[in-house]
Amino acid sequence: MLSLTKAPPSMKSELLDIFRRRHACHLFRADRLLARDDLNFILEAGRLSPSSFGLEPWKFVVLTSSRSKLALQNACFQQPQVGTASALIVILAKLAELHPDSDYLRRLMQREYPGDALEAALKNYRNFHAATNVKAWSENQCHIAAANMMTAAAGIDIDSCAIGGFDPDAVMNILEIDPTCHQPSLILALGYCAQAPGEKLRLPMEELVEFR
Repeated sequence: MLSLTKAPPSMKSELLDIFRRRHACHLFRADRLLARDDLNFILEAGRLSPSSFGLEPWKFVVLTSSRSKLALQNACFQQPQVGTASALIVILAKLAELHPDSDYLRRLMQREYPGDALEAALKNYRNFHAATNVKAWSENQCHIAAANMMTAAAGIDIDSCAIGGFDPDAVMNILEIDPTCHQPSLILALGYCAQAPGEKLRLPMEELVEFR
């Protein structure tokens, strides 16, 4: 049943404070580790994220060992936030499982479109798949989960940085990923920032929004 209860004004204020507080941390305190329940909370925010057709086209690979982080830092052009993070979440975009004939696709479509709605939904998806760059679409979907995880992290005072600058082939080699099954979409570095954040700079609302 849908709830018609309106969110209290305090919740709006709290959410905006979280968005204002979140920033890209470029150097973490390597000596401060994340608690496992905090890491699980952030991952749960990713798991609960919305996705087109309800296909959840992502997989999260968590790295916490120094060896793994340093290896990934090499694949990320030596960005220091990668090597100093308490944890890295490599977000993989699904590829093979999104094929219209895959068992995964049918299982999730049955969940989203039960009963007589299934066959029409499968036909619609097959047409979509044929007309779409599915690799790019899947990677873009992963960014939704990434944004939710970064917001969740900021909500519990954990810093983050989204890493899009990396060598995909090197990342796949380090993680032993089959390129026909998954493609690295984004890497989230998590931890506690070693430097105080600067002023948050954003364009004004009137420059970004047009009401018609």
